[in-house]
Amino acid sequence: MTTVSVITGAGGMGVPTARLLGSGNHIVLFDISQDRLDAAVAELDGTGLDGTGLDGTAVTAILGDVTDRVAVDGLFAAATGIGPIASVVHTAGVSPRMGDAEFVSRINALGTVNVNEALLALDSGAISDGVAIVNVASMAAHMVPTELIPEKLFPGALTDAETFIAALLEIYAPYPEQVQSGFAYGISKAFVKWYSSAQAERFTIAGIRIVSVSPGSVDTEMGRLEAESGAGALLEGANVPRWGTAQEMADLFAYCVSDKAGYLTGTDILNDGGVIASIRARAAAAEA
Repeated sequence: MTTVSVITGAGGMGVPTARLLGSGNHIVLFDISQDRLDAAVAELDGTGLDGTGLDGTAVTAILGDVTDRVAVDGLFAAATGIGPIASVVHTAGVSPRMGDAEFVSRINALGTVNVNEALLALDSGAISDGVAIVNVASMAAHMVPTELIPEKLFPGALTDAETFIAALLEIYAPYPEQVQSGFAYGISKAFVKWYSSAQAERFTIAGIRIVSVSPGSVDTEMGRLEAESGAGALLEGANVPRWGTAQEMADLFAYCVSDKAGYLTGTDILNDGGVIASIRARAAAAEA
């Protein structure tokens, strides 16, 4: 039986993840850019993927927006038409330089809700035993002071998306406009971390493992956009003082959804080259 790995985001981390998970699974890529989808399929074609779909191919590309729940439901309908879901890796997201605070919040937070809740809504026969989902958060979520994370608002994203977004915009409003996108990025990725932990019991009941991974500064097109905004400077204090690679992130994602990680759920894995550890150690030393 053909099983399916769904990957949202056909960019820097999505393609190497597809290459890894395409051994034994049909890959379904979901992205808002047809150009990115076409480039990803072209790159993956002929690389030894063997998860053959209904049309004899190993990769299915679906155009859509993660903030559109109807489109996301359509993604999973198409994927389950090929075979049961074995894994989902939700890499789709945006960085501060890609839009305003509302745009960043909708893509990163509501996109995560849509993808995860659509998976959770599937009938048991539409998923494989041991199915798992990885949500990509960010080390930025670990940099926001706990007292500034409006966690009490987070459950609202599951019940009233528009009210949730409006409440977040009120949180951002007192800050200068030029920093609001960056703040929204940290908060939206903190939401991804929260969701992957706070909702784990619901997923466990459905037989699904759920994990978030918080990458550090990764050498992708999106990662490099933030280099001039301070991401590059953080590397100077890292324990591994270089950019992470997309392949290193993909290796971790693939492990998290594999049977080898069958005991792993409801947690976040910080994969940042030691940046956050250094920040915390330096802060403690300064305070002392």
